Amino acid sequence: MKKIIGILVVSCFIFSCQEKKETEEKEVTDAVKIENPTNQIGLSSELEFIPLNPARGDKAPQAGAIYGNIRENVATGYIGKFKDGFSSPPHIHNITYRAIVMNGEMHNDDKNAPVMWMPAGSIWTQPKGQAHITSAQGENAMAYIEIDSGPYLVKPVSESFESEESPINISASNVVYLGKDESELIVEESDAKIAYTWKKKNGENGYLLKLPAGFNGKILSEGTIFYGIIIKGQVSYAMPHSEKSNELDPGSHFKSRAKAMHNISANQQSIIYIRTNDSFTVQ
Repeated sequence: MKKIIGILVVSCFIFSCQEKKETEEKEVTDAVKIENPTNQIGLSSELEFIPLNPARGDKAPQAGAIYGNIRENVATGYIGKFKDGFSSPPHIHNITYRAIVMNGEMHNDDKNAPVMWMPAGSIWTQPKGQAHITSAQGENAMAYIEIDSGPYLVKPVSESFESEESPINISASNVVYLGKDESELIVEESDAKIAYTWKKKNGENGYLLKLPAGFNGKILSEGTIFYGIIIKGQVSYAMPHSEKSNELDPGSHFKSRAKAMHNISANQQSIIYIRTNDSFTVQ
């Protein structure tokens, strides 16, 4: 009798696991079959660059908007390009911005602060009204920068003002990534890792997603706003109902405006910045 009970318990456990697995697989399948998918991609080669500071023209860093417009009062995310050896004079901005180093090394701090060169994958924030300098070194130095409202203006130090915000400078080696055992955003089977970077006042959140070389998986997103911006490495992205993969390098992105499944793979370690207003999972 004990043997029979044991077999029944094991059988129930197996069937329960199988049922759970089938349910999870069905959820993924349903997501893949989303009607009228809103998935889109944008290539770095399609970005149009304008000077961050019009007064300095070509001598200023150049900005290529992924969304929004730095000249208007809208949320904007853009790629900033800096020449090797660039160093700005002390200045302020009328708005706060967040930034992630993509290539080369960046320094952003008070003019009297020791130089701290931040490599790709580092993050920093620059509060509005605070005097600072920005410097870059390395060929093709780039950073992803975003603002919650605009326009983005460069003003003299004489117009400095206080705010309740404090600057943040975190080198890539100090960014904390969580795996499947620490974050509910990474499902059991995935070897990707996630870093929680900032929570925005408008209800959106920012994350850094690190994919190992050889990654082949999916991101199931729920938000009406979802951007995946390639920060480092290279990602292959397959559009829904298509067998063709699109190669996305740093500065390229993918996005959606409703529940979506994003099929991605990476032959090299890659970092993606995710901006969204709802939950998502990496599978």
